[in-house]
Amino acid sequence: MALYALRRLLNAIPILIGITIISFAIIHIAPGSPLSQFTEDPTIKASDIENMIKAYGLDKPLYVQYWDWISGLAQGDFGTSFQQNEPVSKLIMERLPTTLLLTVSSFVLSLLIALPLGIACALRAHSRLDQIVTAISNVGISIPGFWLGLMLIMLFAVKLGWLPSGGLQTIGAPFSLMDRIEHLVLPVCAMAAAEVAIWTRYIRSSMLEVIHQDYMRTAKAKGLQYWRVITVHGLRNALMPVVTLFGLNLPGFFAGALVIEKIFSVPGIGRLFIEAAFMRDYPIIFAITTVGAFLTVLGNIIADVLYAALDPRVSLERKGGRA
Repeated sequence: MALYALRRLLNAIPILIGITIISFAIIHIAPGSPLSQFTEDPTIKASDIENMIKAYGLDKPLYVQYWDWISGLAQGDFGTSFQQNEPVSKLIMERLPTTLLLTVSSFVLSLLIALPLGIACALRAHSRLDQIVTAISNVGISIPGFWLGLMLIMLFAVKLGWLPSGGLQTIGAPFSLMDRIEHLVLPVCAMAAAEVAIWTRYIRSSMLEVIHQDYMRTAKAKGLQYWRVITVHGLRNALMPVVTLFGLNLPGFFAGALVIEKIFSVPGIGRLFIEAAFMRDYPIIFAITTVGAFLTVLGNIIADVLYAALDPRVSLERKGGRA
């Protein structure tokens, strides 16, 4: 299994390189530059701007700039931020725990809600509960995350005053676990809403297919307890299609953090990326884009490995050998 994952990672290297080339070209072609704020400032001399261009290496041909950047990346160096003049790896590592806290909390909440809901809807198909959950799921899938986040702020922070509108903790107050939880409630709920809706529908659909299989009827005929049949025999097989969805959604959590962190002023990687995009801070943009591409590849590998763990008929070694 470890050998299969390693092979997949090695096979993904050309894909990751292609993504970096395309991202590098698009960002440089886009209007604006990291020095736009200085060129519009009449107090800064043209000679100073030229010196900054040389210092940042922006006077070099595009392919030379890319080679310098990819060479540093191969050595674990993401470069230095143009605007903050600090190593990009340091800036990312400072904000990574916050993003992980937000995304992991959203994932756990989504799973805790979607799993029992999906199973309940499948066991009571076409009932009132199933119809209500299906309707809410359709609405949840359709609502944009940024709009839902703003509505949550308007209701629970502005009108009711129950929860803080943003940030990670109360400014000037000592660290408190309850204070941290209160600040996370709204962004986590906004981020998890769409995932709950999607996963509930997938789990329901997958569970519906499983409960009518012959082996499920055989297990019931043997006299096994009903919930043991559902959880041991049914749920394990029903989760296999959902595992694929989880692998594909892994980068989705990371991408969702971009918008949610900006709306709720959460100091994570997503907010760092948006700020860098507005300031044309190329090293930060390239680094986070590369991390997102790597998460996409990693998510697919995790899905394959989990699929094999749930289904003993799948052999990753043979699959990897054919690759």
